[in-house]
Amino acid sequence: MSEYRELANAVRALSMDGVQKAKSGHPGAPMGMADMAEALWRGFLRHNPKNPKWPNRDRFVLSNGHASMMIYSLLHLTGYDLSIEDLKQFRQLDSKTPGHPEYGIVPGVETTTGPLGQGIGNAVGMALAEAMLANEFNRDGFDIVDHYTYAFLGDGCLMEGISHEVCSLAGTLGLGKLIALYDSNGISIDGEVKGWFGDDTKQRFAAYHWQVLEVDGHDGEALRKAIAEAQADKEHPSLIVCHTTIGFGSPNKGGKESCHGAPLGDEEIALTRKQLGWNYGPFEIPEEIYKKWSAVESGAEYEAKWNALFDEYKKAYPELAAEFERRMKGDLPCDLKAKTQEWIKSLQANPQKIATRKAGQIALDFFAANMPELVGGSADLAPSNLTMTKVSKSVAPHVIKGNYIHWGVREFAMAVAMNGMLLHGGFRPYGGTFLIFSEYARNAIRMSALMGIPTMYVFTHDSIGVGEDGPTHQPIEQTASLRMVPNLDTWRPCDPVETAVAWEHMIERKDGPSDIVLTRQNLEQMPRDDKQVGDIAKGGYVLRDCAGAPELILIATGSEVALAFHAAEELEKEGRKVRVVSMPCCEVFDRQDAAYKEAVLPCACRARVAVEAGCTQGWYKYVGLDGKVLGLDHYGESAPAGLLFEKFGFTVDNLVKVAKSVL
Repeated sequence: MSEYRELANAVRALSMDGVQKAKSGHPGAPMGMADMAEALWRGFLRHNPKNPKWPNRDRFVLSNGHASMMIYSLLHLTGYDLSIEDLKQFRQLDSKTPGHPEYGIVPGVETTTGPLGQGIGNAVGMALAEAMLANEFNRDGFDIVDHYTYAFLGDGCLMEGISHEVCSLAGTLGLGKLIALYDSNGISIDGEVKGWFGDDTKQRFAAYHWQVLEVDGHDGEALRKAIAEAQADKEHPSLIVCHTTIGFGSPNKGGKESCHGAPLGDEEIALTRKQLGWNYGPFEIPEEIYKKWSAVESGAEYEAKWNALFDEYKKAYPELAAEFERRMKGDLPCDLKAKTQEWIKSLQANPQKIATRKAGQIALDFFAANMPELVGGSADLAPSNLTMTKVSKSVAPHVIKGNYIHWGVREFAMAVAMNGMLLHGGFRPYGGTFLIFSEYARNAIRMSALMGIPTMYVFTHDSIGVGEDGPTHQPIEQTASLRMVPNLDTWRPCDPVETAVAWEHMIERKDGPSDIVLTRQNLEQMPRDDKQVGDIAKGGYVLRDCAGAPELILIATGSEVALAFHAAEELEKEGRKVRVVSMPCCEVFDRQDAAYKEAVLPCACRARVAVEAGCTQGWYKYVGLDGKVLGLDHYGESAPAGLLFEKFGFTVDNLVKVAKSVL
């Protein structure tokens, strides 16, 4: 038995043992990919187990995340803070080894994977970030950003449409330091994939402008040659098609779907150990195997060499070095807060009647001028989303520098790759599309929230205000459904000032993603004092108040805030005491303390009306059983926006009528 195979067998053994002990999991893929993992991790991957966040490490992404026992085994064997006891707790409550790899829980895991295809999309984003940072910070003799991004992926990843979006883009851009190893085993949950996946994958990726290589996925020497050949091509990303056997080593289940998503069983594991020549008990790894797998010493050497280079870089380019360190830490410019506060005051003092998408562009102009790490983009809607700024410079094929990415009509790819860029470090990406097309990106948005990373989404054309394009393009349920995503902040501002505060909050947030929902149509700017401007950041605040305790509260967001404001004026002419609450971000408001929420929405006032040009469902927690919601629980129509708002009751007169019905 070759040394390569014996070391790969350690991964196979740990993987099948972990799944067996958990009584659930996926042993087949880790066993099939073990030789691929051994060749990459021992032969090429530059990483430091004692410092998983070393900036110049190679990135490794397991796109077929159900093979999680493989990456856990690799992290354990190479010396990360993942013990054999952690492996024994695979899939157990509060363990460091969950069913799929989770960013922030498992040391050494670069991204959360499991939804197939998203991992390779994250890897594209990481490779793009590496290339952009290298072009920005490297100088002659100082390649301080110089690493590869590797991804393992399977048949399922390539069946998912996201793989087309991201791999097409990667080939177009020429991301030469992206290397994907494809576990081509021909098996999925339902059986042999030839009945539903007959693509010529090699020709497909050649058409994407990838270098395509093919190899026996169980030949350690051939794998090493292929990876070296992939590294040599700096102009194209590389796909290495690795022909493997799922469940390699299992005499009765290898090559069959029965080993995909279920434990092998004690009897089959015993037979597999015998067939592999692995004469050790469950979770038993000989010391000599540990020594050959350990990357502790080599990782320390890699980092020490880089540190010495960076020390010299600091001397030669102190300002660049300081900027690089700040951005890789995720810190904001030290003077940004003060500048932002002054700018917001100036916006309030100089009212503008503009669409909030235009207000968003004004905000981006400000932040882009003060944040070189801000990288924008749009899914082929830049002139409509208004996501380009005065300092935007487009990233071009094979010229991977700039601060604006044209994602093409690829909403899902945009969101997934932005997650990868954010995880890589050095950038704060935002991407735009129409709100209605947020649906295409939804699972990536959920992954942003699950990982707790501050990816930023810009969604314009937010309601029936889209007008003539009709119900296919008029969002109804989208804003409400975004608010349902845990750990996602959804902002729907009413004017330039709320838009500016929303962007400030999005940029300052570190523990989760945010989206901002913006209008196509012009909106009037609301009057506010300094306290009200400050309270915008609390997600909801009293925009217009009455003398004494209110007998009615009108709650509104976005384009309906002015409607509520003017309805209150009409009601007050009749002697009614009306408060108007602007609620640009329900999630942020909900996080405020009880005293503040009571001050804004006093329990004693049960007559409440919420108004928003969208689904009504989420508003009942604010208006209660005695309140009403003026909204839309049906699709719109094709007509000028003004006529649609009038037809569907979004007028001052109708809001006054609804308000009177709760008094």
